[in-house]
Amino acid sequence: MTTRSPDRNCVALAGLLSLTLAACVSRPVTESALALPPDWPTRRELLQQQRDFSLRGRVAVAAGEQGFSASLRWTQQGEQTQIWLDGPFGLGALAIETDGAALLVTDARGQRFDGEAARVELERQLGFAVPLASLRYWVQGLPSPVAPADEALENGRPRLARLEQLGWTVEYREYQPAPAAHRPRRLVASYAGARVRLLIERWLP
Repeated sequence: MTTRSPDRNCVALAGLLSLTLAACVSRPVTESALALPPDWPTRRELLQQQRDFSLRGRVAVAAGEQGFSASLRWTQQGEQTQIWLDGPFGLGALAIETDGAALLVTDARGQRFDGEAARVELERQLGFAVPLASLRYWVQGLPSPVAPADEALENGRPRLARLEQLGWTVEYREYQPAPAAHRPRRLVASYAGARVRLLIERWLP
């Protein structure tokens, strides 16, 4: 019995299919890719694809007669948010965990609150209701997809200078230097009598 070599046309077709499939494999969005688009809608779409991030910095909060400053650590993995505020609450820290629905708050004494009790405790500690579902987008220099927003861009640059959404006003005072120039460094968020100033010292990665 004789064997036949594969038809050359079939081999070429298989090679083409493999190249096409390889091109369809999703690749992580890089800093350089985010820096390239000259228009804001394109850059905003790319930024919204970044579901995971970590940052470290400092936050200062003033709400009515209450006020404090603290170091901040934030880890975002998909819908999972973990925020640590170290320093302001007497004995230690405040930890906040949410997946967009459930909420868990642990205070400086290690006492844990969940559900509505967690929301009440968080508002008592901070002095205002925290829009966690939107805040994860605002810190990245993005409007939240959950509600309409008014956007004002920097002159000549495809990034936000000011954002108004859900009654909050977010002002972007400074961005990180290149190549991460799409990431905020200093921002101020205000709502009624509450004012939150955030300095992001480091984005990870």
